[in-house]
Amino acid sequence: MRHRLGLRVGPVSFRVGSDRREPIHQLRALYAGYPAPDAAIADHTVRLEAPRPWRRWLRPQVRVAGDHELPGAVPLPARHALLAAEMAMNLQLALGHRRHILLHAATVERDGRALVMTGESGAGKSTLAALLAGAGWRFMGDEFALIAPDTGLAHPFPRPVSLKNESIAQVRAAWPAARFGPELAGTPKGTIRHLAAPADAIARMDEPARPALILFPRFGAAPALRPVPPAEAFVRLTEASTNYVALGEAGFRALTRLVREVPAVALDYPDGSAGLAAIERCWAAL
Repeated sequence: MRHRLGLRVGPVSFRVGSDRREPIHQLRALYAGYPAPDAAIADHTVRLEAPRPWRRWLRPQVRVAGDHELPGAVPLPARHALLAAEMAMNLQLALGHRRHILLHAATVERDGRALVMTGESGAGKSTLAALLAGAGWRFMGDEFALIAPDTGLAHPFPRPVSLKNESIAQVRAAWPAARFGPELAGTPKGTIRHLAAPADAIARMDEPARPALILFPRFGAAPALRPVPPAEAFVRLTEASTNYVALGEAGFRALTRLVREVPAVALDYPDGSAGLAAIERCWAAL
């Protein structure tokens, strides 16, 4: 690839290459302050390239590629190359990472204890993580929670937060000093804008935390809060993990330990302020 960028996010490093300058330029701006891979060796490779040579100029497109690919995946317009890069990084981690059990979850930390929030797309975990970070919690990650099988600790993976549609304005209003990437309109999920990780999150991304609460949020519902028993939490977390099956016994032991040691709560909430208030009440009750 003609244009390249190497970066490390917590315990994971990436090598990103593109046949276009713009994606790498945008990634450098969004990931400003991140270190280069240790010893210049990356764990995962991402390639952002035109699906056909003429697609570099005629209705330019970019496809998600790298160490792992999805056959038949539809290329994105070149103007959405930043989104393609984020999708490619997610794909490499989901299909290739084995050092931690991966949960599709957002994580924040306070006083050395981590709050892990997981749920289906649209549950609001990314928005809640951004709002909590703006309120003083340490941001540890949005897309994946990395749980070490041997210690049970959550390791930071503080990549930019992918905010969608109405949540963009909500977070901007609640966190005026936050730094954002470019607005990506007309994506398959509507308008997307990335919230850059705070400087403190990057500076402390080698500092793990002990999970203290697992939250299953659901946005847009009447306020409700109920404890989730360990058996139900275990099933939900297996569904939220991209590598549980691949890790075999290590994955089973890691998740059974997690649900035995950490309380879990299901939270229904109608808006961000109600969600934050409920989280603070849950946290105070630990």
